[in-house]
Amino acid sequence: MKTIKTDICVIGAGSGGLSVASGAVQMGAKVVLVEKGEMGGDCLNYGCVPSKALLHAGAVGMTWDDAHAHVKSAIATIAPHDSQERFESLGCIVLRDHARFTGPREIVAGETRVRAGRFVIATGSRPFVPPVPGLEDVPYLTNETIFDLNEQPGHLLIIGGGPIGMEMALAHRRLGSAVTVLEGEKALGKDDPDAAEVVLEAMKAEGIEIVEQAKVVRLNKTAEGVEAATETGENQTGTHLLVAVGRKANIDDLGLEAAGVETDGRAITVNARLRTTNRRIYALGDVTGGAQFTHVAGYQGGVVIRPTVLRLPARARTDHIPWCSYTDPELAQVGMTEAGARAEHGDRIDVLRADFAGNDRAVATGQTTGFIKVIALRGRPLGVTIVGKGAGELIAPWSLALSKGLKLADISGMVLPYPTLSEISKRAAGNYFAPKLFESDNVKRVVRAIQRLIP
Repeated sequence: MKTIKTDICVIGAGSGGLSVASGAVQMGAKVVLVEKGEMGGDCLNYGCVPSKALLHAGAVGMTWDDAHAHVKSAIATIAPHDSQERFESLGCIVLRDHARFTGPREIVAGETRVRAGRFVIATGSRPFVPPVPGLEDVPYLTNETIFDLNEQPGHLLIIGGGPIGMEMALAHRRLGSAVTVLEGEKALGKDDPDAAEVVLEAMKAEGIEIVEQAKVVRLNKTAEGVEAATETGENQTGTHLLVAVGRKANIDDLGLEAAGVETDGRAITVNARLRTTNRRIYALGDVTGGAQFTHVAGYQGGVVIRPTVLRLPARARTDHIPWCSYTDPELAQVGMTEAGARAEHGDRIDVLRADFAGNDRAVATGQTTGFIKVIALRGRPLGVTIVGKGAGELIAPWSLALSKGLKLADISGMVLPYPTLSEISKRAAGNYFAPKLFESDNVKRVVRAIQRLIP
């Protein structure tokens, strides 16, 4: 068996792993990158890229065949950036095999033993398949298989009303399929309920059936496809079934016990520095059980580079992490929701809102559905919800504001080109000051006094 000694060994070539590997090797560290599956991980091959490509195809009215050709083209265009060839050209040694720890400072990948000063586990997650009776007897899809469908579903049943389920519902409805979403609790239940309701009403208006409080208790194979029985006794039938009820961290068969790396049974345990219970081993992204977003793994990759490459302290934050559901309208969030802020701060918070209907660019383009809601405490934003056209883009300055501790005055003081949707953020921030300036008797008395002094 061949043995390689290296400075850093990264396990997993998704967003987080690739960030660490590329950064470390370009700064002069020796890096071994191990990936048993596709380079680029879930995001490139089964997640962010194909889902957004399919949503675009549905939005512009492509045919089913053209839509899937577009998905494959998008993946192929981005793939070289994440490819084995590129990372080898940067100086990484890339091993395409399953990695397993055989000790606290060693892994085996195929016929190669790797000994490293530091390890980074970035193995991501996979679709969680719930133990629903009958599921093993019916054909079903996950996000890892739905983009390879050769035939268009006549009626797509989706179990799960989270972001993945709702995005796939919208894409397939616009491509011509009938769609029913079955959600055991509340669809988009982790988001601000006011904003989620705007999205759900828009999706229902497009002909998507959304059945909430409908926990699936059994699945049966039928001549047409599949039947889902719910707790309420209401049965739903379809030609195809998509299971989209969450993700499961990839911690299986990694030899974590041999490495002294503890888990909580669900994910790898890490501290604020993303270090595991083995001081030489770090973990990041989905495998740690935190927020399961590509950009979170990428951000955490940057955090891990500091201690592993530069021996500098670094901590990972979560308060400035945004997320977005790419429905129509989009729904984006950063920081606390209103409910979370009230639970922590009570009535001390200010809730500032501005509607898209009051934005001139939205009016001019006929895209007036939605609003921004800013949660503030003593003049600083705690969290922001945006539902509307381009919400995923509009959340960006608020992520910066939370990251850098900016005040509402910094946002309201921005000078923006007119007319732009970005003005909605400025208006919401300005609403914090408007009552203090325009509705205050003291301010009016002072202004009148000043005016009398002016000749």
